[in-house]
Amino acid sequence: MKDNFDLCLAMLLSHEGGFVNHQSDPGGMTNLGVTRRVWEAHVGHAVEEADMRALTPAMVSPLYRKSYWDRAKCDALPSGVDYAVFDIAVNSGVSKAARILQQALGLVDDGIIGPNTLAAVTGKNTQDLTKKICDIRLAFLQHLPTWPTFGRGWAKRVAEVEVDALMMAD
Repeated sequence: MKDNFDLCLAMLLSHEGGFVNHQSDPGGMTNLGVTRRVWEAHVGHAVEEADMRALTPAMVSPLYRKSYWDRAKCDALPSGVDYAVFDIAVNSGVSKAARILQQALGLVDDGIIGPNTLAAVTGKNTQDLTKKICDIRLAFLQHLPTWPTFGRGWAKRVAEVEVDALMMAD
């Protein structure tokens, strides 16, 4: 089975950047794309700002693999589609990533990437599917109440994810 996790994580982290604590971000204190709440759940205890600032790619990699990559079944998805779905899972949750993938496939969007979703991916044109995923994602983001604050950056990110995912699909 293929494993694009390291490549996809590197691309994802290039978008996530370092430590931020933007007052309009519902995620609150975040570093390398990991919110304080998510990190506390991962390590099993409360963390301080200094702990969040100290996060490194090596520290967050297991979290990203277990909580997003594996849960979204990215190893079972075609190259390119795996990255697009992974990036959505990190930003909007695994269920939303599954729903967007299912919508792009024309399936009932139950939010679970199971046998039916994986079967529907088989034989699909990966580039067309990737474009549909990114279009649906952008439309979803445009309807969020935080779009006026973060929309420009999100739109740029979705466009860059699409370009990278399409290159992977070739």
